[in-house]
Amino acid sequence: MVEVVQTLLCVPFAGAGASFFHPWRELSAGRWRVTAVELPGRERRFLEEPYRNVVEAAREEVDDIVAGLDTQAPVVLFGHSLGAVLAYELAHLLIARGVRVERLIVSGSPGPWTQRERRAAGLPEDEFLARVEEFAGFRHEALDHPEMRELILPALMADCEMHEAYVPSVDDPLPVPICSLRGDSDGLVTAEEARQWQAATTGEFSYVEFPGDHMYLVDQGREVLDVIEHEGSKVLERAA
Repeated sequence: MVEVVQTLLCVPFAGAGASFFHPWRELSAGRWRVTAVELPGRERRFLEEPYRNVVEAAREEVDDIVAGLDTQAPVVLFGHSLGAVLAYELAHLLIARGVRVERLIVSGSPGPWTQRERRAAGLPEDEFLARVEEFAGFRHEALDHPEMRELILPALMADCEMHEAYVPSVDDPLPVPICSLRGDSDGLVTAEEARQWQAATTGEFSYVEFPGDHMYLVDQGREVLDVIEHEGSKVLERAA
């Protein structure tokens, strides 16, 4: 009997592309088939107009996402920051299409009904970048090069706009377990806000902190994957 390998479907954070998660394929050591959502406005879809609405993005992309999945394999969804709320919307849509969503892993995000008070969208370019740097706790070196900045900025600004304007499409909680992850010194998302995800599921909820700030996962991909595996094992043990 051939063992079915779970799919780990990753959703990028603001300004990032699917390639951020490519190193996770090796780090996963065969535990999952790691794939990532490719959004317009970056990488292979650079010439396409980026989305400015999370719900629209999920609805427009879900058919292509389903087409790329192994229909026999259960799916674990992972999303960081903007990716967390987009993954939440996708989870609802995938379940409605009969995809076996096993778990949702959200990272660096308050619950889906909480909006950020301080915003970056709509600010002049330099102020926008300063605010994003303040939020994230780091500045991507590519933004210091005028040519790269010109390439990256449109998608980053659109992503921030749709994240800050996000309102969930439904109020119904998901029927799958949710695990919320957070950097313990995240200045953008408090521990209390990260725990708000408990209200977004009728299943099991867990919360895990890592050393680091809002972008802790940049240097801790292996540790994040270890936690995802550990949390999945606990779910299986409870179901047995």
